[in-house]
Amino acid sequence: MNTTTVSDGLAELGRDAPDERALACLVRDVTGLPGAVPVSARIEPVDYEIGTPSTEALLRVVGTAELHSGESIDWSVFVKKLASVRHWPMMHLVPAEFREAFIQNLPWQLEMMVHRSPIATVLPDGLRLPVMHRISEYDDDRATLWMEDIDQAPGPWTLGRFERAANLLGRMSARRQLHLVEPLFPRGDVHVPGIGLRYYTGGRVMTSAVPLLADDQTWQHPMLAEAVCSTGDHGLRDELLELANRLPAVLDRLDTLPQTYQHGDASPQNLLVPKDKLDEFVVIDWGFDCPQAIGFDLGQLLVGLAHAGELAPEELPTIHTVIVSAFMEGVAAEGMTVTEDEVLYGYLGSLMARATFTALPLEQLGKTTACGAELFEQRVRLTRTLVNLVSTIN
Repeated sequence: MNTTTVSDGLAELGRDAPDERALACLVRDVTGLPGAVPVSARIEPVDYEIGTPSTEALLRVVGTAELHSGESIDWSVFVKKLASVRHWPMMHLVPAEFREAFIQNLPWQLEMMVHRSPIATVLPDGLRLPVMHRISEYDDDRATLWMEDIDQAPGPWTLGRFERAANLLGRMSARRQLHLVEPLFPRGDVHVPGIGLRYYTGGRVMTSAVPLLADDQTWQHPMLAEAVCSTGDHGLRDELLELANRLPAVLDRLDTLPQTYQHGDASPQNLLVPKDKLDEFVVIDWGFDCPQAIGFDLGQLLVGLAHAGELAPEELPTIHTVIVSAFMEGVAAEGMTVTEDEVLYGYLGSLMARATFTALPLEQLGKTTACGAELFEQRVRLTRTLVNLVSTIN
């Protein structure tokens, strides 16, 4: 006789699929109700473009449960599948001579290590990790995280939200000075200041983006040429190449500034705001787990939504002014002494290296199904805004 169970709805998860007992434990953990009994469970894909090579899949598992009273409640959990970049389907795009270094330098285990570390005790009030319900780690360099599914507040970020986020990032940066904490995932030469940013710029920026920016054919492509003409920004190419010449000196200067361990990828997309607690940020997707110049996190905070097309580039200068002062206040509140010049250079120098040369969607130029002209024009405007900001540092 064929019988079906609630967990059958999760069979597509393969080895990650829980059996009936494990599903019942998960649902009770998620709901916080010891008497909850799962009645249904299904998988929903997450509508989010994965940009990290070590992320294999993002899923949401949702269902219903029944209480002793007979009441039915909904439950959900966020599922993230991680893997070494040796499993990345696009690895063929990385030149063969760089692949082993790429595998070794992208720590796919970092998010697991975050939740196994004492970082939760260091975060200031207003920042927290999502609740981790379950971690499944496998011997083929893969893992699956089952974590709290945050019901996010709708609508755009306000200026006040940027200000609060910057203040809390400043507090966290001061609490994670080198003499106070260790890396989240100790390994190799991760203690070396700026090593993560140098690896990124040596590959993604100087080996890939800058040669394309220097190539006449790049700027002659109809999509980019039309966007440049539409905005009238015919000097953008020369200014980008001039900044590229300055980049080695900027990286050297960043290494001399006060260093702390920071979030590493503090875009608004990684600072989730719960609908029922608007003054709180749930922090996910940590990166660059090495010492960075003070102010590093402000770059992604500024550019994240604009890069995703959710914020007009013209709004960034106002946000820039607010987040610098708020970050300074946060650092000072924790007793760390730094100058505004140091924070500005750490922030804008890192922004130059991390985002300015890669804001144009050059990866779209070789595709047969090109994206729309609107994206190219928006990214030209974004790149211009970034160039204007980072050009202010000496």
